Amino acid sequence: MILTFVIYTTTIIDDIYDSFGTSEECELFTKWVERSFMSSWDPKVAHVLPKCMQYALEKIMDCHQIIDNKLAPEEKYRMTYLRNFTVDLVRNYNKEVKMRKENFIPRSVEEHLQVSARTCACHLLACTSLVGMDDIATKDSFEWISTVPKIVQKLCIIVRLLDDIMTYEREQMTPHVASTMDSYMKQHNVSIEIARHKIQELKEESWKDFNGEWLEPNIDQPRKLIEAIFNLTRTMEFMYNKDDNFTNCRNLKDIIRLLFVETF
Repeated sequence: MILTFVIYTTTIIDDIYDSFGTSEECELFTKWVERSFMSSWDPKVAHVLPKCMQYALEKIMDCHQIIDNKLAPEEKYRMTYLRNFTVDLVRNYNKEVKMRKENFIPRSVEEHLQVSARTCACHLLACTSLVGMDDIATKDSFEWISTVPKIVQKLCIIVRLLDDIMTYEREQMTPHVASTMDSYMKQHNVSIEIARHKIQELKEESWKDFNGEWLEPNIDQPRKLIEAIFNLTRTMEFMYNKDDNFTNCRNLKDIIRLLFVETF
C-alpha cells in the first residue's frame, strides 16, 4: 500500500512537470515541495501556487502523512529518506523543464543520464520499497539506499532507456525534453534507427550489470531487501513490454483480469 501511495503521488508530480505546468509554475512548485518537506507543512501558505498545484501539493503531503501514520514510532525516521528522495525527484524534474524550454540536448548519453536517470523516479520507488519492510530494513539499509548504490543506479538507467525507446514517437507530437536517443544522435551523428538500436543495446548491458549486482553475495543487506529492488526492476521491464503501458494502461486490462478475475 505504501508503494501504491508513492506511485500515485509521483504520477501527479510527473504530470505537473511533463504536461501541465509552465516553467515558472514548475519552478515555484519545486520551491514549495522543498519548503513543505524541509519544514512544517501549512496548506494555507501555499496560496501563491495555482489552484491545481495547491491541490496536488496537499494530496502529496496527505499521502506522506498517511504513510507516516502507518509506521511504528521507531520506524518514523524512514520518512526523512522518503522526503529527501522526493525533493531530489522534483529538482531533477525541474531541470528537465528548463532543458525543454531551452531546447537543450545533452552532448552525450552519459551527460543526459545525470538528470534523466533520476526522473524515472526509481530511486524514490526503491527507497519506498524499504519503508514498509518492518524490521527487515534497518537504519543502515536506508543509509545504504540513500547513496544510490550501483544496483539502484542500474535500475534507474534501465527504466529511463526503456521509457525513451517506447515513448520517442509519441513525444515528437508535443513540446518535449530531449531523450537519450536525441543525445546519442547528437553525440555520434547517426540516424534515429541506429540510435534506437544502440540505446536498446545499452539497456541490455545495464541489465547485465544489474544482474551482476543481484547475484553479488557481498552486498551487506538482507536478501529480501535486494529482492524488492529486483522485483521492482522486473515490474518496470514488464510495464514497457512492447509499449508504454504506464501511459497506455488499457494494455494491462486483460492481464489484470487474468490475475484477479479469471478462475484457473
